[in-house]
Amino acid sequence: MGIPHSPHSAQVIDLETARQRQQARKCVIRLAPELDGLEMVYQLAASPDTYYGLPILAWGLRDDGDVVGLVPWMDGLSPCSELESHENGRFFGYRDPETEEIFDAPPEHKYAELTAAADYFEYEASKDVALIQQIPDVLGTHALCMNREDAPWHMKPVFGWRLYSNGTMEALLADEEKAHLTPIILGDACLFDAHARYQTVYFFQRHIANRILEEDPATLEALSMMVVPDDE
Repeated sequence: MGIPHSPHSAQVIDLETARQRQQARKCVIRLAPELDGLEMVYQLAASPDTYYGLPILAWGLRDDGDVVGLVPWMDGLSPCSELESHENGRFFGYRDPETEEIFDAPPEHKYAELTAAADYFEYEASKDVALIQQIPDVLGTHALCMNREDAPWHMKPVFGWRLYSNGTMEALLADEEKAHLTPIILGDACLFDAHARYQTVYFFQRHIANRILEEDPATLEALSMMVVPDDE
């Protein structure tokens, strides 16, 4: 004799809702600029025996309590530990250039700084997306901006970054025609979110950006391979 089926004996799991909740827990809720020169260490498949250092822009506290290093990378402000591309860069660890120590996890003082700030500036969640925080870009990051493949591109300095309540982190660029004071600082009316005006944005370190502006042939060739989609 079979066991009668009970409508309460099985639990329906909404995987999409569970995924969205998990993603929400990974949203950054607070930023702390990195001002002591700590770096991200990464590797490239083309040079497997070589390690490269990239200055960290900031540290981010996630809603789940984790802290991650953040670097301007490709098309966004990316968590260091999530860079897993052998071709473009694979995260290896963090480094203190002064002591040459390499470590896997963010330093404890950043946990303390971020959690204390998050407690002090506690944000009340709402359905509307709100600006949470602004930090300056102290690395000389530049953004290559495009709207169409056949349109001219623009290389613009990044003046800062905005963190929104939905976890979005946007680069701040300047409208030169509206810039009436120098230097440009956070809060100036001439600043705008990069993706509010440009469809495609790629970020570059200062020395790479200057090679592009100087039209270095090798750099421009590498750039064209990166930003022009493969038709094959």
